[in-house]
Amino acid sequence: MFSTARQRIAAAALAALAGLSVLTACGDSGTTTTADGKTVLRYQGQTGQVTPVELAQDLGYFSKIQLQWEGDTTSGPANIQAAVTNQVEFGSAFNGAVVKLISGGAKVTSVLSSYGADEKSFSGYYVLDNSPITSARDLIGKKVAVNTLGAHHEFITREWLHQQGLSEAEIKQVQLVVVPPANTEDALRKGQVDVGTLGSVFRDTALERGGLRPLYTDKAIFGEFDYGTYVFRDDFIDKNRDAVADFVQGTARATRWLQVTPRDEVVARFAAIIEKRGRQENTELLKYWKSSGLPVPGAVVAEKELQIWIDWLVRNGELKDGQLKATDLFTNEFNPYANGTYQPASGPAGEVLAK
Repeated sequence: MFSTARQRIAAAALAALAGLSVLTACGDSGTTTTADGKTVLRYQGQTGQVTPVELAQDLGYFSKIQLQWEGDTTSGPANIQAAVTNQVEFGSAFNGAVVKLISGGAKVTSVLSSYGADEKSFSGYYVLDNSPITSARDLIGKKVAVNTLGAHHEFITREWLHQQGLSEAEIKQVQLVVVPPANTEDALRKGQVDVGTLGSVFRDTALERGGLRPLYTDKAIFGEFDYGTYVFRDDFIDKNRDAVADFVQGTARATRWLQVTPRDEVVARFAAIIEKRGRQENTELLKYWKSSGLPVPGAVVAEKELQIWIDWLVRNGELKDGQLKATDLFTNEFNPYANGTYQPASGPAGEVLAK
């Protein structure tokens, strides 16, 4: 889940050279602060990618927090579990996984949308051109590759099968196989799985090579939709409200920057950030970046984006009806695009955008 010790030491050394202040203990909260009073937020990143949080720091949108990279995450559920167990301060995952975590007793709150599907960026579920699979019923007894269980791709697959009329007993006969995204295309082409889940660069490079066709996509099922959120532990929010507010406003503005900035400028900025952090990552894949994937200005969370998965879990017998209310699981109070600080359609500094 985390990087090697050598990578962490190298990253720490680079941070020190960049002027990271000396860290000191911060009272009873268990957090640390820099010498100039900023709250340090530990987090997990993604290899070869720049998250809106990292972009916000590079754009200078934070004034009260300092990010501290602790390694790269393997999946959304692992990332939010790391937040719950105090390995990091915040995590991001599919909202269905967030709901399941909270239903299990975790004291976390969603504060900002973290990813979604828009017209340009979405996840597709692909078969080979010559595959006999053309319908949901054809998947009974077949294998579908997903990046992890209990997250986005499992929920989307099961929801599609349900919408296509399969019974719960039939849905259980569709085999979900965990395959790393980087290996999914190869597994599909070699016949090791019947359907491969492909998104972002993995989808684009696979489609360039040809021979694949989509069976279903998340965008076709729900349209443009925010699918995941950033969560913080409730005790951390209670003790560090200013830090969480700074995180949300900065990340919301960075998300808006991604939504309104020309693609070439975004890609160039991402490349510069990756080069500066010195983790020996491949920047070649950035040429496939298309959009933020978040259709809602400033990543404001909508009630329906959590309620839909509460209803899903109730339908599948994993939650009792009325056990959870979506409005209790998230807050937009810190988001400038929701709390009246900015107009919803304004730019990353609250400015009116040209039509």
